[in-house]
Amino acid sequence: MINNISSTLSLRRLATMVAVSILTLTLISALSGALLAFNYQPTAGGAYKSLEMITSQIPFGWIIRDLHNYAGNSIIILGLIQIVIMFLSRQFRSSWLIAWISGIFLVLVAIGLGWTAMILDWSQEGFWRFSIELSTIETIPFIGSLLRYILTGGNGISTMTVLRQYSLHSYFLPFLETYDNL
Repeated sequence: MINNISSTLSLRRLATMVAVSILTLTLISALSGALLAFNYQPTAGGAYKSLEMITSQIPFGWIIRDLHNYAGNSIIILGLIQIVIMFLSRQFRSSWLIAWISGIFLVLVAIGLGWTAMILDWSQEGFWRFSIELSTIETIPFIGSLLRYILTGGNGISTMTVLRQYSLHSYFLPFLETYDNL
């Protein structure tokens, strides 16, 4: 009995530490994203060039860009770890149900943020990954073509696509994540 209580308290303490880490990484990601936004151009012609300029010409620009990338990916990893910890300590029951649902929603939004970021650098890898994933989305029955049109802003990947993904990445999804944490 004492071991069970002790392990439950240890898991709850661990879940709290992971939650604080996620919050810290979220703040780092938001701050670094705001700094990147000062010099980023969300256009097909300007995205790659502006990120190259940030990386090579802005003082500490490469650190800010890497911080943003690593913080975002770490939020996903720690969010998944926290869901496992909460599951093992049975925190998906009654009083912890809202925290459980909130954690799952946070991970889904963080994955969405990572997904919308893939085209923002306008690199060959990002372009082709996005193109392949759009083809996958298009196979969804009934709504696939509509989703593709909404995500691209037309039939092909263009400046409108970069702008839409930038809007989702910088405004809509962060709003959902902030709302989830309130």
